[in-house]
Amino acid sequence: MRRTIRVGILYSETGPYASIGRDCRDGADMAIAEIAADAELPVVIEPIHADPAGDPRRYLEEARAMLRVSGCRHILGTITSLARKEVIPLVEKHDGLLWYICPYEGFEANENVIYTGACPNQHLIPLFDHLLPTAGRRAYLVGANYVWGWEMNRLARELIGRAGGTILGERYLPIEDGEVDRIVADIEAKRPDFILNNLVGSSSYAFLNAITALGARDPAFRPDRCPVVSCDLAECDLGQLSPGSAVGQFSTGPYFDTLRGEANRAFKARVAERHGAGRRISMFFEGAYSAVRMLAEAVATAGDDGPAEVKAALYGATFATPHGPLAIDPRTNHAALPFHLGRIMTDGGFEIVLSRPAIDADPYLTVDRTTGSRPQLRVVS
Repeated sequence: MRRTIRVGILYSETGPYASIGRDCRDGADMAIAEIAADAELPVVIEPIHADPAGDPRRYLEEARAMLRVSGCRHILGTITSLARKEVIPLVEKHDGLLWYICPYEGFEANENVIYTGACPNQHLIPLFDHLLPTAGRRAYLVGANYVWGWEMNRLARELIGRAGGTILGERYLPIEDGEVDRIVADIEAKRPDFILNNLVGSSSYAFLNAITALGARDPAFRPDRCPVVSCDLAECDLGQLSPGSAVGQFSTGPYFDTLRGEANRAFKARVAERHGAGRRISMFFEGAYSAVRMLAEAVATAGDDGPAEVKAALYGATFATPHGPLAIDPRTNHAALPFHLGRIMTDGGFEIVLSRPAIDADPYLTVDRTTGSRPQLRVVS
């Protein structure tokens, strides 16, 4: 008899970053349906869905209901670091496991979290390794006004400073704020070599639309002369932009829809059967899908859905995903992930212009990049 486990699916499908949340849910739901149809897997997942609408307090309320009322031991969810940090203490209290699939700012490793999203040594550092020698060292930083924006821009300041560069400006907006005119005017006046965009959701869309308009007025701000680079922009976001906006701009990710390889071709064919041939797949869709598959396979191996048993099954194992083999480091609970740099195309997708094979996660940036050595770490809150 197949065992049914309840899993919380906690994503904001409405609110300022709804396009990301909908992609996360769609990816999770597709994996859950495939697992149910696979008679060889001794596990069936019953999803407990909740939509916090981007409100950190509601994330906490919904997570509490999943753990206390619905009996979930695993929650796949949260998008922003603000929401993740709200939920983690509750997950710890109930000895659950949070599966976090989004790119984030690092400096965290928790025994009750499995991190399959990229941290800075898997997105920002390889981005700057490429960008600073090619685009220039005079940067303008914009970010969401919470830990993601603050920490990403702090790291950017450090990396650019080490390279002998200059920060010409640094500005922040609330996630839901689309008033970007003053920021864009400051960028126009200061004329940086590139712009690092750590905005999220609707504020990011407004900013990219405005930068596109600026580039139309002044060729110095077109992508080939002053690119905007992001570490959290994906295919699901592009449909929220004005038609033709942000073409030529860049983002990083462990996955893009245009990734070559048989695993991704097969995955895209299954997505097309479920969602139609025109569906673009983002790292959020693929990340949620892969995390649910990993969870089911780990439960099948362990014979139990207890977090300790699931983690033991994860450690030392390698899981097939559309972006390639994936393994979890028991020292940090993070996944090793490939790095891809994508350029936005006119058809609403990304052209991959640079790739690196899977990079071991280093959330606290303890690895000496010259020698490759690292001290022993333990997983801490």
